[in-house]
Amino acid sequence: MGLEQYKGDMEMCCRCSACKWIPLQKVSGQQFANACPSISRYNFHSYSGGGRLNIGAAALKNGDNYTDKLLDIVYNCQMCGACGVSCNYAMDMEVMAPITEFRIKCVADGKTHPALDAAIANLRKTGSIVPAKGKRGAWAAGLKLKDAAKEKVEVLLYVGDLTSHDPKLHKLARATAKILQKAGVDFGIAGDAETSTGGQAYEMGYQEDFLTQARKNMDYVKQSGIKTVVTASPHAYQAFKVLYDKFKLRGDLKVYHISEYIQLLLSEGRLKPNHRIDLAVTYHDPCHLGRLGEPWQHWEGKKVPGDRFVFDPPKVYRRGTHGTYAAPRDVINSIPGVKLTEMTRIKEYAWCCGAGGGVNASNPEFSQWTARERIAEAETTGAEAIVTACPWCENNFNAAIEAAGSRLKVFDLVELFEQAIA
Repeated sequence: MGLEQYKGDMEMCCRCSACKWIPLQKVSGQQFANACPSISRYNFHSYSGGGRLNIGAAALKNGDNYTDKLLDIVYNCQMCGACGVSCNYAMDMEVMAPITEFRIKCVADGKTHPALDAAIANLRKTGSIVPAKGKRGAWAAGLKLKDAAKEKVEVLLYVGDLTSHDPKLHKLARATAKILQKAGVDFGIAGDAETSTGGQAYEMGYQEDFLTQARKNMDYVKQSGIKTVVTASPHAYQAFKVLYDKFKLRGDLKVYHISEYIQLLLSEGRLKPNHRIDLAVTYHDPCHLGRLGEPWQHWEGKKVPGDRFVFDPPKVYRRGTHGTYAAPRDVINSIPGVKLTEMTRIKEYAWCCGAGGGVNASNPEFSQWTARERIAEAETTGAEAIVTACPWCENNFNAAIEAAGSRLKVFDLVELFEQAIA
C-alpha cells in the first residue's frame, strides 16, 4: 500500500475535468450536472479529483509541502467517490485510491484536523466514532433480542455508531429488528459489546485505527460463529463487505444491507406489505451503499513496459456500477400506495448527502451546503418525502430541511416498510 503505488495513475490525469461532472451522456440540464461537491463549492481545480491527483503526483516528485491551503483541500472532501466514477466512465485509472492514500499519508505525518482527531480519540476511548449517549444497546430495550455472543444465531444484526447513540435514530434500529422478527429470522445483536467497524476512521485517514476496529469485529464474528451480518448502516455495510475484503479480513462472511435482506425475504414469501401508505417519494442513493459499496476487486500483476498504461493480467476497475441500487428500490416499490419518482442524479452518479469523509465534523457548513443541494434536487421531483437507506443521510437531510424551511419529509426505507407490514 502507499501513495507511491499510484504514481502512474496520478501522472495519467490529463486535467480533462470529467471528474467534476456526471458523464455527458447522463446530463439532462445544467442545474444538476455536477458530480463533486468539493469542486462545486470551492470552484478551484485543486478541490477536484483531478486536482487532488495533481497534488499527489507533485508530492511524490518534489517532496511534501504541507501548507494550510493544502490541508484545507485535503480535508474538505467528503470521500464520496463521485469523481472516480465519473472519470472511470471512460478512463482506466485509480482516482479514489490515491486520494485516500494521501489522507493516510497526512495522518501518518501528523498533519491532521483537530475535529477528526477528536472523533478518533472518542473511537479509541469508547469504540464509537460519535460521542456515546448512554449504553450502546439501549435501543433494544423491551424487544427481547438474543445476545449473539451467548446464544447461537444465524444472523448478526449490526446497528452502527450513529443509530446506537442518537436517541432520535433508535426507531431505525427497532424497526429493523421488528422486520426481522416478523419474518422469523434467527438473529441476535452484540448490544453494548458492539464496536465501530472503523470504516469512517479509514476514510478520515486513520488506517491503523481502522485495522484495530476491523480485527475486533472479525474476532467477535469468529468467536460467535456468525456467518451472516445484516446492517441498516451503509457505512458498516461498506466496511464489512468492501474494506474488510480489501485487507483480506472478511473471509467467507456474508454481508447484507437491510434492503438486500428484505428483498430476499420478500422473494421467499416471508414478508408481505399489506398496509397502504399513500405517499409520493424520491429515493436518495447513499454513497456507501451505492458506488462505494461495490465489491472489492482483488488484482495482482504488473505494468507492461512502455508508454501505455497496460497491465498483465488486465486490471479490473471498480466503476460504481455494481453497487446496491435495485434492492432499496424494490423494497420501496413493494409498499402499496407509495409512488417513486427518481431524481436526475441517481445510482452511481448520485449527489452526496454531505456527511461523509468527516466533513460533517470538520466543516459543518460545507456538509450542510451539500445536503441543501440534494434537497433542492429532490424538490424538483414533486415528491412529498425523500427516502434514503442511511442514518447519516437522514440526519443531514433533516438539518438541511429545517434550515431551508422545506416541507419535504425524510424517511429511512425501513421505517416505511415496517409500517407497511404492521
